[in-house]
Amino acid sequence: MNRGLPVNDEGSRQALAQRLRTLREGHWPGKKVNQAQLAEALSGDGRRSVSVPLISSWESRTNPTVPPVSRIEDIATFFATPRSFDGQAGHLLSSDEMTTEEQAQRQRLLEELTRLRNEALGTPSVTWHGMTIPGSLQEIARSLSTTPYRYGPGERITIVCGLLPEDMRKQMPYTNPLDPDYIELYRFSELDALLELFGHLRAANPTSPVGYRAAEQLARDDYTGHLISLGGVDWNPTTTRTLDRLQLPVTQVADWKKEGGAYFEVTAPDGRKVAHRPVLKESHGRSILREDVALFARAMSPFNRERFVTICNGMYGRGTYGAVRALTDERFRDRNAEYIESKFGGSEAFCILTRVPVEGAETLTPDWTAPGTVLFEWARP
Repeated sequence: MNRGLPVNDEGSRQALAQRLRTLREGHWPGKKVNQAQLAEALSGDGRRSVSVPLISSWESRTNPTVPPVSRIEDIATFFATPRSFDGQAGHLLSSDEMTTEEQAQRQRLLEELTRLRNEALGTPSVTWHGMTIPGSLQEIARSLSTTPYRYGPGERITIVCGLLPEDMRKQMPYTNPLDPDYIELYRFSELDALLELFGHLRAANPTSPVGYRAAEQLARDDYTGHLISLGGVDWNPTTTRTLDRLQLPVTQVADWKKEGGAYFEVTAPDGRKVAHRPVLKESHGRSILREDVALFARAMSPFNRERFVTICNGMYGRGTYGAVRALTDERFRDRNAEYIESKFGGSEAFCILTRVPVEGAETLTPDWTAPGTVLFEWARP
């Protein structure tokens, strides 16, 4: 599934895809590597698995996706030496295992493939906002260029939030439009998640219109652009309608009047219904949230199959914020993006149910590569 990597030139993507095919099929005379063998070699110890459909999506002749930086590095490592492949099975050599000549060949391949990748992403010579940038800023530019929240140049992006109930707004200052100090954003739920995501989207998509709307205010053109829905089924009807259309094996149950009645329910492969609840502790007569549960879902839009819908939805606002931060936090976004690429590349739709730790007043970013963080995952090929 192409999750929105930017495309300035269809020919540049095809050039990268063709080079990846020729490496696999003809790099070593008399020794052709099939997609399954390459996938097994790139999977290494299995912690970052690569599937045959994912390899196929990188090499597609019609609509290729762009591999992340770490996969480009692994491909360069693999094809740097024929010692990577015995004709039946392959593996990646470490730098210590390579000769000086093999390391030089790896560097040549890496520079070539990186150049092709940058051109496919519309970022030749590692530029950002028209400027050539040195040093560590290059890594920031690459990271923003490959985030799942990077879309095609000029494509419309709309964040959808729920409105706080009217009785809650009446108790808050500055929510009356007639007040001289009226603040429009105070009407919205999920403000932490909205602020985090809006800034990231603007940085990653400098040529795209990025806006936010209340679910009740969506216009025709919003539906047919990229949609990102924040928050759950209580206050955001867009989340409810989108979940219904996507038919994910995850349901949010929100019976707040019943103890333990708020949870996500998933359908296990054997048909069993499994509940995943947030963790609350009693302290001085009040409930303190220690761990939320959140849904991150991504799919081709049911309103326009050339666009995407994304849902970030926690049982509480902390979970929604954590689901957003999983792919915006500069310390975690690359590894989490690589996780979903390795797990769900080539999928039409996928979802992750994740733990979101809370320490005191701080919501911590979930690391999807850490054992136990992902509670449930699913994909539609």
